[in-house]
Amino acid sequence: MIFGAHFLLYSTDADADRRFLAEVLGFSGVDAGEGWLILALPPAEIAVHPAQHALAQSHAGHDLLGAVLYLMCDDLEATTRNLAARGVDVAPPQQAGWGRFTRFRLPSGGELGLYQPSHPSPLLP
Repeated sequence: MIFGAHFLLYSTDADADRRFLAEVLGFSGVDAGEGWLILALPPAEIAVHPAQHALAQSHAGHDLLGAVLYLMCDDLEATTRNLAARGVDVAPPQQAGWGRFTRFRLPSGGELGLYQPSHPSPLLP
């Protein structure tokens, strides 16, 4: 039985990004050995979007389907204020048909999306 999902983020500074996710975003985790931190995520949902070209990431000798990660929040303005107070550089919010969204930079320079959904969600009552 499938019991969860494991996302892989590829980073040029994995240790700094792991610390950011744990210390700034507050994700709890476990040390899987030799300091390799695996973090718990909040509940998730998945959607499959059409693409004109295959988005793939090579892993363990296979090209696996690639993904884009957006973290979800219930109040984008409050969440971005909280992140900014912790020294996180958050881009100005934008509006789309699916919600209000922004992005922020990890210590490695990579970015994650953040949004307040306006679409129906299996995670919302």
